[in-house]
Amino acid sequence: MWWCAVGVAPTACSFIIPTLDEAGTIADLLSRLRSQYPQAQLVVVDGGSSDATCTLARPLCDQLLQSLPGRARQMNAGLQAASGDYLFFLHADSRPSVSEQALAGYLGSGPRWGFCHLRLSGGEWQFRLISAFINGRSRVTRVATGDQMLFFAREELLRAGGFDDIPLMEDVAICKRFRRQAAPLVIAEPVTTSSRRWRQHGVVKTVVTMWALRLAYALGVSPQRLWRHYYGGSQRG
Repeated sequence: MWWCAVGVAPTACSFIIPTLDEAGTIADLLSRLRSQYPQAQLVVVDGGSSDATCTLARPLCDQLLQSLPGRARQMNAGLQAASGDYLFFLHADSRPSVSEQALAGYLGSGPRWGFCHLRLSGGEWQFRLISAFINGRSRVTRVATGDQMLFFAREELLRAGGFDDIPLMEDVAICKRFRRQAAPLVIAEPVTTSSRRWRQHGVVKTVVTMWALRLAYALGVSPQRLWRHYYGGSQRG
C-alpha cells in the first residue's frame, strides 16, 4: 500500500479502473500510475473485453478482476476488492496530474469524497472551453463526471452501499448522494481525459447528447430507458 501521512494517521490509497476493450490505453495508464504513485494499489476490473486488455493489464496491476459489464458494477466489484482507505475511480483514458506529495496533502484533511478538475486532451479552443465549463459546473453543483477521478473514503462508500447499479449516470447519482453529507474536496491539479469521443462524434453532437441525458435524468427518466434510447442497449463499461 501507499502510505500518505500529513499530520494524520497513515492513509492507504487504491486506484480502481473499470475497463472494456481498452487495449490501446491500459498499459500506458498502469505504467504511469506505478511510476507516479509507486506504492499505490492498482485494481483493474474488466467487463468482458474482447481485445488484449486483460493480457496487457495483468502484469502491471495488483489485482485483475472479472465482472459483468457496466461501469457501476465494475466499480462496485473494485470497491469490495480494494484495501485502500481512499479509493480513486479512474477511467482508462484518463491521466491524473496531481503529485504523490500533493495528493497526500489533500487527503491529510480527511475528506469524505471529492474529485479533480478536468482537462480534455488536445489544444483546440473548443476543448479548453468545454473543460472550463465542466469545472465551473461541477464546483457550483458539486456533481462531477466519472472523467474527473471521483474518490471516496472507503468506509464512507461502503456505508453508502457503493454506486447505484444503473447502466449510466452512476457518477451523477453518487455525487448527489454524497453532497448531502459533505462538500467535496476538489483537487485543482487536473485529470487529463482523452477527447476521443468528442472527436469521433463531433463536439456539438456530444455536448447536446450529454446535456439531453442529464436533463432527462433530472426530470426523472430512468437510466435504463436513457441507455436504451441513446445507446441501443449495448452494455459498455
